Amino acid sequence: MSITDQFLVTGRTAIVTGASSGLGVTFAHVLAEAGANVVLAARRIDRLEQVATDLRANGANVLVQECDVSDSASVAAMVGASWDRFGRVDILVNNAGVAADAGVFPERIADDVWLKTVGVNLNGLFWCCREVAQRQLADGKGGSIINVASIMGLSASQNLASAYQASKGAVVNLTRNLGVSWADRGVRVNCLAPGWFPSEMTDPFFAVPEFNDRFKNSAPMARFGHPDELGGALLFLASDASSFVTGQTIVVDGGVSAAGGTASLYPPELYAAQAQVMGELGTPIRAKA
Repeated sequence: MSITDQFLVTGRTAIVTGASSGLGVTFAHVLAEAGANVVLAARRIDRLEQVATDLRANGANVLVQECDVSDSASVAAMVGASWDRFGRVDILVNNAGVAADAGVFPERIADDVWLKTVGVNLNGLFWCCREVAQRQLADGKGGSIINVASIMGLSASQNLASAYQASKGAVVNLTRNLGVSWADRGVRVNCLAPGWFPSEMTDPFFAVPEFNDRFKNSAPMARFGHPDELGGALLFLASDASSFVTGQTIVVDGGVSAAGGTASLYPPELYAAQAQVMGELGTPIRAKA
């Protein structure tokens, strides 16, 4: 098998939770284009049908399945229906997530808001891992589970979504635990940690100039990510290209985490000050306009 062929998932079946909007739609398209059958799982069935129509128009084999991941019985029914339709599930993308406490200061988070966020982001993710892995372990054919966390699960962000950050940090460590627990039986578990990408969850904050600047300037690349820029990492983890990788977190964030999550960009006045102190050695080399 060639290196490029290792990234194909032709004939395999992938479940994508939270597939009704945002990054879930992107993940579904990426997997379908790489040859996978795709199970679209979410609560909003009308939105799922729209996504399914687009995928089928490009020749994909798709199953739409209503599912509330915070309800373990709903998860079990969704996984069972997927297995019945396609024979087995090879790939699980745990993308469903909420930030019910977005914009709420930690001391003001109500019990129901905390529990809703943890119920989807951590409990629901585990229910999905458990249901799929039980079947993959039992038939001995292995599989790949990809948990979607966040850079906010790797370090803290001041005054922003404490329940979300706590749950995503737990996802990172749960990924390690499941990755090493199931490694010797062929089920790989890894984590994808996106930085700032446009989505239903982030768009309200991106629309506020102060937040927009804060988030954009935290990335050394000085921009937000494009959803398609997650496709390569997703396919790597889903396919045989990562056959010796488990328990790991791949961060796709434009350099935010490498910079410690701080505002890393030099403003123009800082460039000018450095040049004044250091002369030519303090002046960055740039392409000529």
